Amino acid sequence: MEDNYLTIGKVPEKLLSRWVFSAPAAERPEVLQGPGLGEDCAAVELAAGEILILSTDPITATEENIGYLAVHVTLNDLAAAGAAPIGLMATILLPPNYPESRLEQIFMELRQTAAAQDLAILGGHTEVTDAVSRAVVSIAGVGKIRKEKALLHKTMQAGDSIVMTKYAGLEGTAILAKAKAAELSGRFGTDFIRRAQTLDRFLSVLPESQTAMNCDAAGLKAMHDITEGGVLGALWELAAKADMGLEADLTAVPILRETIEISEFFDINPYKLISSGAMLMIAENGGDLVEALTAAEIPAKVIGRLLPSKERVACYAGIRQAILPPAADEIYKVL
Repeated sequence: MEDNYLTIGKVPEKLLSRWVFSAPAAERPEVLQGPGLGEDCAAVELAAGEILILSTDPITATEENIGYLAVHVTLNDLAAAGAAPIGLMATILLPPNYPESRLEQIFMELRQTAAAQDLAILGGHTEVTDAVSRAVVSIAGVGKIRKEKALLHKTMQAGDSIVMTKYAGLEGTAILAKAKAAELSGRFGTDFIRRAQTLDRFLSVLPESQTAMNCDAAGLKAMHDITEGGVLGALWELAAKADMGLEADLTAVPILRETIEISEFFDINPYKLISSGAMLMIAENGGDLVEALTAAEIPAKVIGRLLPSKERVACYAGIRQAILPPAADEIYKVL
């Protein structure tokens, strides 16, 4: 079937009606007003004692599975705050002459991923513009939490454990394995590349968030999902949030062989590689938290602790190195 191409301006109403308004993701009782022609705002109702948690994130590193990735990245921000997700709003910017079939694919990914997580699509904006050279999707997420459960004012202290879930470089490994499959096939077999490509099925950190929030013995104080800048970038951001120092043992950081091999192939640092799907947690009793996560079949390890000083260091093979503020993610050295 011949494709049609989109011109500069708003996406035609008939396409929005066909792909968005007629096919909602999840029906949520909190949502009083969702997407529709002429509707510029959504309305969400909360019960007494609940607070809204809001977050936004774009996907700019890849166009592959962009709808799927966009939902999970913003959902993970909500999960890091301990919030129960309600819904999302999507802004989609497309370059001129963008194929309609590819926009349909983005809408399908957004809808299916949202529905799988019981998220309502609250609204959004889609436009064709020469301000971008490829598709950009930015998601604003909305969640809720009981005020007394919120992690907003938890006091972190020296000696608190740093716990990491899952593996370093998950998202970056999957993106590179898809975008550079032909190049990688010169060294690695089909099964290896396929395993690396499917690591993005582990991108949600909602299960570990829920487990941690329900583990009273852990003394949970903060959570931070690991995105651009990788593990080292997330450690810096977590220390900055606590206004404290920290010490992390990189030999304790869980990492898959696929990530190590692909990082070596492209000569990049896997600890500075985008790692959506993994999370850092600060807990008074890290061992109890790891035990609860392991019981829920979520890989987790204590990888460090907070320090009373402002020193922020990573240890590897007996060598201590300062953790620096995150720069551009390693993935941009390849893509």
